[in-house]
Amino acid sequence: MLRVTAYTGGHSVPSARFRVRQYISPLRQYGVDIHERPARFGSYPPHRRALRPIWGALALGERLAAAAVSHHSDVTLLQREMISTLATVERFTKAPRVLDVDDAIWLLRGGHSACTLARLSDMVICGNAFIAGFFGRHARTSILPTAVDTERFRPSGLRKARETQIICWSGTSSGFPFLYTIEPQLKVVLRDGPHRRLRIVSDVHPSLRSISSEQLEFVRWSQEAEVSAIQDADVAIMPLDDSQWARGKCGYKLLTYMACGIPVIASPVGMNEELLADSRPGISARSPREWTEGLEFLLSSPDRGSAMGAAGRELVLRQYSLHALTPKLAAILQMTKAAAN
Repeated sequence: MLRVTAYTGGHSVPSARFRVRQYISPLRQYGVDIHERPARFGSYPPHRRALRPIWGALALGERLAAAAVSHHSDVTLLQREMISTLATVERFTKAPRVLDVDDAIWLLRGGHSACTLARLSDMVICGNAFIAGFFGRHARTSILPTAVDTERFRPSGLRKARETQIICWSGTSSGFPFLYTIEPQLKVVLRDGPHRRLRIVSDVHPSLRSISSEQLEFVRWSQEAEVSAIQDADVAIMPLDDSQWARGKCGYKLLTYMACGIPVIASPVGMNEELLADSRPGISARSPREWTEGLEFLLSSPDRGSAMGAAGRELVLRQYSLHALTPKLAAILQMTKAAAN
């Protein structure tokens, strides 16, 4: 077995769940044994500035002690920075090192930490081609999209005919600014009647002041709720702005919608554009008008929406499922070890 020590940002961090933890069991059949070391105090500083010096000292000490564990492994897997935005104790882990990146982290702190981590690494696994374009200047790269567990994210098969139509957005509250950009368009579409509702699945309630409480449904995020809330939707949305940071997004939200067989409408930015062009699982929307018309079309054409949802599900199964991507991750880790010998 190839022994891998993986350093992640914590138990509740989405990238740790989807880019490391969900692979642990299926990788064993490919001869790879991953031991995860999540950050005990989290890799992100607390919101209260007064607590940050104490957190920093505790986090640095814990990560330094954890780095020693890697010397019992064959490969070290760094899931982004061990302490957010900083290159700190990574150099004390055992080589060969594989850096996994699913965001445009070089936009933080002038990119110094990102470049340092790339130079320390024997391989950088990138969530999409945009990220690989940057890291390819500094290290060997492989593109590995974020995998979807299609046994969890799947069509429910239990949907019944109903009058209510649900538009779903799912994600952490850090993504609310993207959602707020299309609030006027959502308001227009919801005006058609009380049978239309906007469902938000997140950690906190959003501030959508122009949408009535009767048409706004908040579902507090949990691992169980995130799947069932999508499965029951008629349309799922992923708005983004066309920024460098948004281009680094790996489209995971869109992939989970598609895996559940739900037609999507999304901003064609970064990896979203690639997903929307392949198999046409939904509609791309750049302008306010395209958002309004796209939502109206999907809500008023359920048969077309179902066909798009089925196409999206098939695409995820073929190219973005945990089943499809596990052997690719195993090969990257094994080749990195072989190249270092």
